[in-house]
Amino acid sequence: MKPFFRKHRLGIAGILTGAVLGFAYYYFIGCTTGTCPITSRPLNAVLYGMILGYLLFSSAGKTEKPKP
Repeated sequence: MKPFFRKHRLGIAGILTGAVLGFAYYYFIGCTTGTCPITSRPLNAVLYGMILGYLLFSSAGKTEKPKP
């Protein structure tokens, strides 16, 4: 289990950070009318934040050097 978390630590951190920020966006900004597809429900906002957080954090990971 430890090697998995060590290998994917940036992605996991991005998912957790995105979930917290997605919920915070729903709670503080959100959509009062209920017509916004992303922020009308907390689950949508959290899932969207998790996806964006994963993509953002995992893209900042190590890059492999090309072999000559």
